Amino acid sequence: MRSLVVFSVFFLGLATTLSAQKINAAYRLDIRKASSPILIDGVLDEKAWEEADVATDFFMITPMDTSFARVKTDVRMSYDEDNLYLIVVNHHAVEGPYMVESLRRDFSFGKNDNFLLFMDPFEDLTNGFSFGANAAGAQWDGQMYNGGSVDLSWDNKWTSKVKNYADKWIFEAAIPFKSIRYKKGITEWGINFSRLDLKTTEKSGWAPVPRQFPSASLAYTGTLVWDNPPPDAGANISIIPYALGGVSKDFQNEGSIENRGEVGVDAKIALTSSLNLDLTVNPDFSQVEVDRQVTNLDRFELFFPERRQFFLENGDLFAGFGYTTIRPFFSRRIGLNAPIQFGARLSGKINKDWRIGAMNMQTGDVEETALPSQNFTVMALQRQVGARSNIGAIFVNKQSLNYHPDTTSENPIYSQFNRNVGLEYNLASANNMWTGKAMLLQSFAPDNTGNGFVHAANLKYAAGNLTWSWQHEYVSENYTAEVGYVPRRGFYKVNPFVGYRWFPKSEKILSHGPDGSMTLFYNTKGVHTDNNSFVSYNVRFRSQSNLATYFVYDFVKLQAPFDPTNSGNEKLPVGSDHYAFSWRTEYVSKPQSVFTYGFTTRMGGYYADGELYTLTTDLGYRFQPYVSLALNTTYNKIILPEPWGTTDYLLVGPRIDVTMTNTLFFTAFIQYNEQIDNVNLNTRFQWRFKPASDIYIVYTDNYLPDPFNVKNRSVVLKFTYWWNI
Repeated sequence: MRSLVVFSVFFLGLATTLSAQKINAAYRLDIRKASSPILIDGVLDEKAWEEADVATDFFMITPMDTSFARVKTDVRMSYDEDNLYLIVVNHHAVEGPYMVESLRRDFSFGKNDNFLLFMDPFEDLTNGFSFGANAAGAQWDGQMYNGGSVDLSWDNKWTSKVKNYADKWIFEAAIPFKSIRYKKGITEWGINFSRLDLKTTEKSGWAPVPRQFPSASLAYTGTLVWDNPPPDAGANISIIPYALGGVSKDFQNEGSIENRGEVGVDAKIALTSSLNLDLTVNPDFSQVEVDRQVTNLDRFELFFPERRQFFLENGDLFAGFGYTTIRPFFSRRIGLNAPIQFGARLSGKINKDWRIGAMNMQTGDVEETALPSQNFTVMALQRQVGARSNIGAIFVNKQSLNYHPDTTSENPIYSQFNRNVGLEYNLASANNMWTGKAMLLQSFAPDNTGNGFVHAANLKYAAGNLTWSWQHEYVSENYTAEVGYVPRRGFYKVNPFVGYRWFPKSEKILSHGPDGSMTLFYNTKGVHTDNNSFVSYNVRFRSQSNLATYFVYDFVKLQAPFDPTNSGNEKLPVGSDHYAFSWRTEYVSKPQSVFTYGFTTRMGGYYADGELYTLTTDLGYRFQPYVSLALNTTYNKIILPEPWGTTDYLLVGPRIDVTMTNTLFFTAFIQYNEQIDNVNLNTRFQWRFKPASDIYIVYTDNYLPDPFNVKNRSVVLKFTYWWNI
């Protein structure tokens, strides 16, 4: 506890010391109301564009950040009562075709020639929105949080067009004021523009950004200066109904054909220009893309990110609290084993300094498992302090309704309630070089059985060459977060890290240098239980390919029985010690080629004096811009003494994306997972017949590999329509 107080005091002092005026305050772009109608056609021929100011003379971010960009980019912005307009002329510096993966929405940034807009309509240097497109016209949109992270799962209603010429490509867009949130009345927004040109391997930005940071860093935005405050979006209500029909059959258990017919509705109501209310009744997420499977050789639960649209806007207020392995709230716990009946979310900015989030979800009961209906309530509050730092609080409550405890079971499948309260301080200096966090969590459960405590803190410094960080965590044995993601309890953890990069004057190598890290765990009695340490050397080439090698030391004193094959075999005993040295290599090829590849290898010791050999490959080929092929494979060979012997696990995941237009998509994803003895086929057809309105056909099969028999099969047809009132 004392260490957390010391860290908190240090953070507050550091934030005060590093608070400063906006770094790129001198970069200003005036925006005026359009003097003529603007047609979104990718042609710069309207009078409004002739009169608009031009943002040009971009600065190079990579490979170097000390000069102007070689690739010329010109940006103009305007607006009317309904839309914010943008037109970008992306000039070519090198002859040849553009480079893209496909027309798939929310493309991979590093594998596409693209232009992106980053805007901070709150002028808090922390939250905002991103819009853009690749050179073939595929759209990109996301909500920004933590000063530079972009959640691409967030989708909204806007229109764009890309037109290609011999010497340039032009991107033009109209973003409705109803589709974004912004502070009413202010006449200056944070703004920056990012351009990636793969032929020259150059990433550039209008307002300069140091190369150690992403171009999305809101700490380095310039200023968009409005001639008048942005128009009031007016009554901003969106109704999004859906209807679906489907059939499914469980062949493995000789079940009968089951028919589905459902309707539901979502609503988005803007209470103010920066505060939004989301409502849902009988939601369905059958169109959400399936998770990519992984081979699990770990002792703890795996994490899979949230993909459901309802939970995403301002999702960082709820899901961003804590650390990646200490989350008091994880929305995928809701609706995991029971249908969601209805829900409501209030989220957004109250003013420049305060953000608020409140959520309530209700699930139905499940007769098959005797799971009662449950209510989930989450409340979050965030107050900005200093330049870009904030203090946050969270309350999470899971309550079982019509509670009838199972007195016959030592481990009932549900509890009467579980609650968490937490407080955290997030540090982000004005120049983004200092970041960190300090937090406290307390859980509450019936009869004090799940009353537990968490405290943790970290501090990171990232300059041009040197990066170092320190993190420590404490999670008590009784801490419980039934609506969270906390795979491990009852430990102390310390984790120092240091890395250094040289940037030589070389035609081949952009940067190279070592990293070193040590992660130590102790149980609550002070016994050393884990040590994961590594030293690595990393090389980034000017072609944008990457090579890294790692030498790793692992030590584990088991705190619970564990099967090292995770296959239900005999378990290693509690208290047994296991030591291992291993060598790992990672390589990712340059993204400019139509054929891309990457691989990771691992060879060395494993539990019980065994050995583990791992090979992971990622292969891709594109027939741009319409077809993208990918093949992901993981092979693990585990060699252990008896009774385990030798175990082989193969995971293969071929995928095909066909993008006939930027509104018509087909995806087929096959996964063969030897560890769980399953073949999964998931195909999804999507027609975006209007902005944010879709028709989906989703077909799913699961097979037993040997013999190749169907386990279960389903097909769903779903219709959604985004209706603005």
